[in-house]
Amino acid sequence: MTLSRSQIIGVGSFLPEKVLTNQDMTAIVDTNDEWIVKRTGIKQRHIAGEGELTSDLGREAALRALAAAQVKAEEVDLLILATTTPDNTFPATAARVQAQLGITKGPAFDVQAVCSGFVYALATADNMLRLGQAKTALVIGAEVYSRILDWEDRGTCVLFGDGAGAAVLRAVEGNGQLPERGILSTHLYADGTRYEQLYVDGGPASTGTAGHVRMQGKEVFRFAVNSMATSVRTGLEANGLTVEDIDWLIPHQANSRIIAKVGDALGVPNDKVIVTVQDHANTSAATIPLALTHGFERQLFKPGDLVALTAMGGGFTWGSAILRW
Repeated sequence: MTLSRSQIIGVGSFLPEKVLTNQDMTAIVDTNDEWIVKRTGIKQRHIAGEGELTSDLGREAALRALAAAQVKAEEVDLLILATTTPDNTFPATAARVQAQLGITKGPAFDVQAVCSGFVYALATADNMLRLGQAKTALVIGAEVYSRILDWEDRGTCVLFGDGAGAAVLRAVEGNGQLPERGILSTHLYADGTRYEQLYVDGGPASTGTAGHVRMQGKEVFRFAVNSMATSVRTGLEANGLTVEDIDWLIPHQANSRIIAKVGDALGVPNDKVIVTVQDHANTSAATIPLALTHGFERQLFKPGDLVALTAMGGGFTWGSAILRW
């Protein structure tokens, strides 16, 4: 029996050119820089330009990931795109990106798990690679959240931005045993009873409109900290590891206070927690691949480093991925 793991062999990201600073936000809604930074850690967010679509952001991030991995598009035989803001109700935005990149093999489909989307997509790709259903996967998280924000609601509009990140995964076989490096395990969860604590008040079936983000902030905050920390512990235990083994913790970049509390709950030192939310705000399914690219480009990850990814989003959905870099 052939034993294999999925290895991340390249990552890349893309942010729209337009930047909206906290000072810019004061002209849009009743807020100020001090209030936003103190409560969220966010200093700016990127906003997609007119006519700039989720597929455009996803394609550019994918091109950078493919270049970093030194993989040609024709080698990819699986494309999964995590998004809450697809170009159209259908077809999948992944299909458009597939065509734009010139990928001609294998399936291409979207995953919708809101801010947990990239972890969900990563888990799906990992399972398919390990089962031999594909050899090289492109996993993308891409969002244009600015199109579903209520720009008069200061409780939500200051929190989100647009962006995309991508990772190239390849199935690597071990010599009679599992390779040491690669995705060790993934752990996914959902609780639909909390549906209305973080949702969009629109959709094709309900209103025929895209709708806007609505959130019960305090409830989301509390649940996010506990669920992300717990899912990481579960992942570590599944692999016979402890928190002390973590070299890098990459939580969903929603809010600097949530990130700090997840690190505290786990007992991970601040210098092992990657934080990028200040630069692009909450980009939902794109935050983890954006943070991965941040670490990769700065050569923070060394071969063999243990990296823990975790996210929580609307649904509620949450989960973790434990990998050996």
